This record gives sequence, structure tokens and C-alpha cells, in this order.
Amino acid sequence: MEQQISFASADIIIEGLYEHKTDSKAVIITHPHSLYGGDMHNTVVSIIQQAYSKMGYSTLRFNFRGVGRSGGEFDDGIGEQNDLQAAHNYLLSKDLQSIDLAGYSFGSWVGASLACRSDLFKNVILVSPPVSFMDFNGISPIPALRLTIIGDNDDFGELGTLKARLSVMNSEAPLEIISNSDHFYTGCLDQLSTVIEAGVF
Repeated sequence: MEQQISFASADIIIEGLYEHKTDSKAVIITHPHSLYGGDMHNTVVSIIQQAYSKMGYSTLRFNFRGVGRSGGEFDDGIGEQNDLQAAHNYLLSKDLQSIDLAGYSFGSWVGASLACRSDLFKNVILVSPPVSFMDFNGISPIPALRLTIIGDNDDFGELGTLKARLSVMNSEAPLEIISNSDHFYTGCLDQLSTVIEAGVF
């Protein structure tokens, strides 16, 4: 069962939900855009958390700065990367050393931006990276990228653009396309869960 927790991101207090299932493996799950209603309680974020929990992972999801009871203000994804780093530090404080990342929408951009310049995460999954809405051009190769998931009707992630970006980020990482699905996986949450569970390492 998840428990409410908090941790510091510099001088900001961040709220989160943490479920401890094992000391051997954990995942951090990041949420959609803070200015468009995204938070850690988002339906897709919850589905991702449940899938990892089912596979025996300890899980941490949290609200970026300026969302819910997290302090601070939206920072165009820059401060949010610091929040993600702080979440990683929180798991390290719990003696969890093998830490994965699963980012959804804006959270995938934040995660990719941090993962491409660090080796914090053992495995990275990007769910619905909004390549038609946000600039992914500055994201360099991500050796830890293991899987990208998108719906074939995602208005925020045009497939051609995504494939071009994946050729840079990690050309060997599989791309799973969920048929008849939009950015929010409306009516396709079960399929999303199945794909995530199959892709968990």
C-alpha cells in the first residue's frame, strides 16, 4: 500500500506516494504537465504505478513543484528535473540502489532530459512523449532507454516525429504502438498496463 511521504528538493518540500515492496528494485513515475492539470493522481500515472507494483517493484510517484501540496512554482521543466533528482535521492536514502524511471507525457520529457545526462536510472520507459508539443531536440542519447509507448491517435506525439527522435535517443529501444489510443489511453488502459508489465525488466 502506498504511503504519503515528503522530501526536499533544495529548499522546496515535495509530496509523494511511496510503496515499499522490495529493497532490490524501484521505479520513479513522473506525471503530465503541471499547468494542464497533471499530477501524481493522474489515471495513467496510477496505471503505471499499479503495473510496476504488480511486478514487485517499490514505487514512488510525486507532485512536481507547484502541484498539489508540493512547494514552489512551475519552472518550465528545469526545476522539475531537480525534483526528479531529489526523488532519486529519497530512494537512495531508503537503501534502494537499482532505480528505474517511467515518465508519462511532460513527465517523460523531464525524465529524458535528466536521464540523457546522468546514469541515475537503470532502465527508462517513456509513455506518450509529447514530441509534437515540447522540444525534444536537445535530448541526447539515453543508453538506459528500454521502451517507448504511444497511442496511434496521439495528437501530442506524431509518430514520424517520435521515430526521428528515438533514432537519436536510442535506436535500439523498442517502440510499442497501442492501436486506437489517444494521448490519454481512453478506453485502452488495460492494453497500456499489459504493455508495461511485458516491458518491465
